[in-house]
Amino acid sequence: MQKIDFKSLSLEEMKQLFLKIGEKEYRGEQTFNFIHKNMVDSISKITVLPKDTRDKLEKNYTIGNISVLERYDSKIDDTKKYLFLLEDGNIIESVAMKYSYGTSACISTQVGCKMGCVFCASTKEGLVRNLTSSEILSEVYNIQKDLNLKLSNIVLMGSGEPLDNYDNVINFLKLLHDEKGQNFGYRNITLSTCGLVPKIYKLADEKIPITLSISLHSPFDEDRKRMMPIGKKYRVEEILKACYYYVEKTNRRITFEYTLINGENDRREDLEELARILGGLLCHVNLICLNPIEEFNKTKAKEDKIQEFKNRLNQKGISTTIRREMGSDINAACGQLRRKYIKGL
Repeated sequence: MQKIDFKSLSLEEMKQLFLKIGEKEYRGEQTFNFIHKNMVDSISKITVLPKDTRDKLEKNYTIGNISVLERYDSKIDDTKKYLFLLEDGNIIESVAMKYSYGTSACISTQVGCKMGCVFCASTKEGLVRNLTSSEILSEVYNIQKDLNLKLSNIVLMGSGEPLDNYDNVINFLKLLHDEKGQNFGYRNITLSTCGLVPKIYKLADEKIPITLSISLHSPFDEDRKRMMPIGKKYRVEEILKACYYYVEKTNRRITFEYTLINGENDRREDLEELARILGGLLCHVNLICLNPIEEFNKTKAKEDKIQEFKNRLNQKGISTTIRREMGSDINAACGQLRRKYIKGL
């Protein structure tokens, strides 16, 4: 029988579990608090519980964990990239990036990805499996323990499509936010999606005030289809309609990720159409320089084109910034390091 992972249980589930096994309800709250505040990785370390209780729990319960397989430190900036080994032998990656306001982590939600975006390394081997909410939490906890700090921001923008692992991701968000645990602010969490429209509506109805980030990369359906297979299922117009609904429900500004590719989506008509479709929407555009991968023989847009996009969109009243390239010397772009490591085995 597979052991139940304490790290995936909500506070209420933990209290009910302790009652079920003949313990006091407050012991469940004690355990939840201790696990998440202290980020412990085994039941034997829950020292607020008597030893005989811990021994009893270890027969049927566990605390899932992942281990640091490799850590790569950038010589250019303070970026650190982690390869994590899961208990079943799979490998995922996360990135910690230091900014003036604190340290932000970009974490994965799946082993691999099935979305097939042509310029993304994490999707080339397809989807292996979803991460559990415990495993996603373990990325955060391992980084915090390794760097001896509390992260200021978390971005679900690593390997995988978060909304394709909806239930585990929502559970992760609620566990991380719980005031009896890490008490991590929702407003400091960003979730990036390639545009799973029904799940955007579902997320909006949760009324969890995280930042929603849409990987757009083209305002034209036909061009977007070539870059992002999800474009064959959901049109740009449908995504924007879902975004308006999200803003209405959460009062949160949407971020649009736009990777500028030379000769592909950096033309004047791309710029003008992007400004047109985003006009009137509470949003921000994050322009991204392309990270080259072997299977995609395109190059990033020229500097003057990037600046033109930024200036023109700002002139049109659409808040726009250029994302700073970080950790380029350690393959910090999503999926690159995992693939390199696996190929080298």
